[in-house]
Amino acid sequence: MLIGVLAVAALVAWLLIAQPWRGAAAEASGPSPKPSSTSDGTATELPVPTAETSAATTPPADPATPDPSMTPTAKACVSSDVLVEGVTDQESYAQGQNPQFSIRLTNNGATDCTLNVGTSTQSFTVMSGEDTWWRSTDCQTEPSDMVVLLAAGQSVTSAAPLTWDRTRSSVDSCASTSRPVAGGGGASYHLSVSIGGVDSMQSTQFFLS
Repeated sequence: MLIGVLAVAALVAWLLIAQPWRGAAAEASGPSPKPSSTSDGTATELPVPTAETSAATTPPADPATPDPSMTPTAKACVSSDVLVEGVTDQESYAQGQNPQFSIRLTNNGATDCTLNVGTSTQSFTVMSGEDTWWRSTDCQTEPSDMVVLLAAGQSVTSAAPLTWDRTRSSVDSCASTSRPVAGGGGASYHLSVSIGGVDSMQSTQFFLS
């Protein structure tokens, strides 16, 4: 009983530090948000990185480290068993609409496995041809680790989408208010994602008007 209480207390403490985003599938009536993993470490959703900063942003804190007692004990996931997909909320965006991106992660293996799905292991990249327009990691703040258990056959998605403001990113322009804006007119762009050291096998195409 005491071990169970300590485990729950450790999980609560970690959630207060890492603050993973709330579930996108919450009911309209507004029930209490669910954690990104259950008390046994099984994933329920993926945390979302903070991809932008500003001149007023305080320096990033040290990455939060999960309590070892809460780390799942199953073997690490094998990349060949894990399917990673980039997801856009629309296929085409009208002028003034900003694309919203998510990651979908599926354990296609026959056994449960563990994977670090923390924001420190995630990246979203937007390209137009060979031109890289935006990387979520260029201006990311406070990345953290989060080791979760993925049940065999389980799929999880980002707790909330990450919005791209259509501007070109670079590590030197995070606080800039005059970054170049991606062209529209039906231009084609491709989203690639990575999580836990596993890249999406295919990019996801979308269009900007």
